[in-house]
Amino acid sequence: MTAYASGERNTPWGTLGCELRAVNHRFLELGVRLPDELRALEPALRERVGGRVSRGKVDLTLRLRATGSAVSLQVDDALVSRLGELAAGLRGPFPDLRVGLVELLQFPGVLQSQAADPAELQAQALALLDAVLDEFVAAREREGGKLVAAILERVDGIERIAGEVRGLVPAIRDALRARLQARLAELAQGADPARVEQELVLSLQKLDVDEELDRLASHVDEIRRVFRQKEPVGRRLDFLLQEFNREANTLGSKSVDARTSNAAVELKVLIDQIREQVQNIE
Repeated sequence: MTAYASGERNTPWGTLGCELRAVNHRFLELGVRLPDELRALEPALRERVGGRVSRGKVDLTLRLRATGSAVSLQVDDALVSRLGELAAGLRGPFPDLRVGLVELLQFPGVLQSQAADPAELQAQALALLDAVLDEFVAAREREGGKLVAAILERVDGIERIAGEVRGLVPAIRDALRARLQARLAELAQGADPARVEQELVLSLQKLDVDEELDRLASHVDEIRRVFRQKEPVGRRLDFLLQEFNREANTLGSKSVDARTSNAAVELKVLIDQIREQVQNIE
């Protein structure tokens, strides 16, 4: 699902920034952008994100912005001493030789910037990522709660429609039986009554939807159970929606009444709406 989180952390080498962005995706697809100083950390960063996020197209960006106060300079004492010895040796032939402080500091190698400690910088980056991940996951959980409420509202609709169909079935069966008996009576003058009854039973069995309604009820219970889990449920929901759709299709194909045909259409509309939302759920 879509989400965004960011954070910054001051380090001896500058300001370290981290951003996480995500959009909907069926699986986890992680893109990473890093400064040169943190290239070696990419496998650890991927593992860190993969441990907390299992679905979505996620972009992770780390930046290191150096600041003047963060630059630490050191003087190469050994080089300065050597330059002093050379200057002392030149005072004889060049008695007026003078070297100012600025000129000395500008000599190559006298001033050295403090290089970033790779291990410490990586530790700072991982700590920052953990903090941003906490915010990122919390944002996804808030959005997920809203999606779950919307999906469960449609699940309630599926349960209601299935209940209405179950209530209609006895009357539809009686009407079908009467209609079939009347037709068979017209077509089967002198036919064996047992054979006529057998044909009637077979016709009614083909149109029996009790099993489909029972499975729909079972899937409704399962989807509610899944949402009570604390682990990623997106792929499980994908499978359940396939099962919901199968039962709705079978119910429609067996329908001999406009009311059950309309119910099958309404079921498929609700199932499609749930499927759209499930793509956003981890």
